[in-house]
Amino acid sequence: MKNINILLFVIVLLSACKNSEKNDFVTLSGKIENNTDSIIRIFSREGIVKEFSINKDGSFEDTLKVKEAAIYNFATESNKNVPIFLKNGYDISIKGEASDFFETFVFSGEGSQNSNFILAQIKQSRNLGDPQQILALEASDFQKKLNQIKTTYDSILNSYTDLDSALYTNIKLQNDQVIGYFESVYAKNQVMGKGKTSPKFENYVDYKGGKKSLDSFKGKYVYIDVWATWCGPCIQQIPYLKEMKNLYKNKNIVFIGISTDENTRSGSWEAAEQKWRDFVKNYELGDVQLWAGKDFSFQQSYEINGIPRFILIDPDGKIVDAEAPRPSDPNLKNLLDSLNL
Repeated sequence: MKNINILLFVIVLLSACKNSEKNDFVTLSGKIENNTDSIIRIFSREGIVKEFSINKDGSFEDTLKVKEAAIYNFATESNKNVPIFLKNGYDISIKGEASDFFETFVFSGEGSQNSNFILAQIKQSRNLGDPQQILALEASDFQKKLNQIKTTYDSILNSYTDLDSALYTNIKLQNDQVIGYFESVYAKNQVMGKGKTSPKFENYVDYKGGKKSLDSFKGKYVYIDVWATWCGPCIQQIPYLKEMKNLYKNKNIVFIGISTDENTRSGSWEAAEQKWRDFVKNYELGDVQLWAGKDFSFQQSYEINGIPRFILIDPDGKIVDAEAPRPSDPNLKNLLDSLNL
C-alpha cells in the first residue's frame, strides 16, 4: 500500500511538471470574417518573422518563435494590420472582421490580455483630441483635461490584470511621458505661444554697419534664422532661404539671420566675428545679417538647443510661430501667404 501511494505521488508530480512547462514557441490561431487575403505576416522592427496561409473560410493556425517578448505587427498582404504582443509560450486565438482590424479584433487565450490592452490604449489615444486645442485651453481647463487623460490611461492600464511586467512598465512610463510632454509644452507656450510678446534681442552687430535690435523692425513681420557658420544643416537651408527672400522681397516682411558663432570654435571672439563676416560675404547672404556675439539671452529665452531654428514675429512684436517651418518646408510659404503680407 505504501509503495502504491509513492507511485501515485510520483505520477502526479510528473504530470504537474509536464503541465507547467512552457512551449518555446507562440501558437496563433483564429478566424477573420469576410476575408479576401491569403497570407498573414508577422513583422518585427527588423522585418518579417513568419508568414503563413489563411484558409478560404478565413481561419488560420500556425506557430512561430520570437526572439523577445515584444509588440509585433499582424498583417495581411493587403496591408491590413494590427499590433500584437508575442512571447514564446503564448497560445493566442484571434477573431475579427476584415473590414477593420483595430475596431473588431479580439484576442483570447494565454497572453491575449497584452494585445487587447494595446488596442484599448491606441483607441484611447485616437480619442484624445487635437493636442493643439488642448494646449490652447486656459490653465484651469488645461489641468482638468490633463487629469482626465491621466485618469483614463491609468484606468485602462489597471483594468488588465495579467499583463507582461515589461509591457506594463513601458506603458506606464509612456503614459507619464505623455502627461509630461503636455505639461512641458503648455508651460513653454505661456512664454512662447502664438500671440505672446516675443523676447527681444538688443544691439546685435549688423554686417552692414551699426547695431540692430528687434525693435528696429517694428511694423514688419520678422522671419529670424538662428544659425552658425559651422552648422551643416544651416548651410543647406541657404538656397531655399534666398528663394523665399526673392519671393517676398516686396512684402511687409524682413528676413534676419542671427549668427551664434562664438569664441570656443574660433579661438577668440574677434576671430569668430571675422569668420561670420567672411561667410556672409562669400555666400552673398544679403538682407539683414546680425551677429549675437557674447549675448545669448535671446537664444536662451527661446530655449534654442539646436540650429537652424526659425522664428516668425508679427509687426507688433508678437510671436506667430516660435518654431516656424524651415525655408525648405512648403508649409512656410503656406504660412506666409496666410498672413496677407
